[in-house]
Formats: sequence, C-alpha cells, structure tokens
Amino acid sequence: MMETHDQVMQQKKLPRVGQIVRSKKYGTLWRTMEKREIWQHTSDDPVSGNPRMVPAVYLVYWKIRKGVMPGVGKMLGYAYTLHDTTFETNWDITDEPKE
Repeated sequence: MMETHDQVMQQKKLPRVGQIVRSKKYGTLWRTMEKREIWQHTSDDPVSGNPRMVPAVYLVYWKIRKGVMPGVGKMLGYAYTLHDTTFETNWDITDEPKE
C-alpha cells in the first residue's frame, strides 16, 4: 500500500501550523510556521534500479523571542518521513506561551 502525506502527519504526530515545539537539545521554543507536502528520494529499487520517492512533510519553524515579530529572526526547516525518527528525537510539542 502506498504511503500518504496524511499518514506521515498522523503516525509521526507532527505539529500543526501555529503549534509550539521545544528543542530537546537546547530547550528553546519554536513555532511551526509552514507545512509543505513533498516527495523525498530514497534508495533505488533493487530489482529494476529505478529511483523511488516517498511522501514527506516539510515543516518550517521560527524561533520564538520576546519582542520579535513572527517570521523575523532564525528559522529552520526539516522534512519528515515515516522512515526516520528525527522529530521524536529532537522535538516535543508543548502548550507553553511565548517566552
């Protein structure tokens, strides 16, 4: 069965646009500013040698800083697929208000 972008969002429990996440490494707060559905390259098909792609969700985060307008300042973007653990390893969804 072919994976879908919706399955990536649901199974990875990714944040929605507007939700706040906390960096596990630094403890900083980031707001999810943008979501894009993209296709990520993966290993070629071992039988045919044809390239393969899997659905991924690309999220853009903005670092929350007191007195700074949203979208101004440091921003980061990451692509997430069903085959990686980068979101769970690096981020927690939080309900904390701006710092």
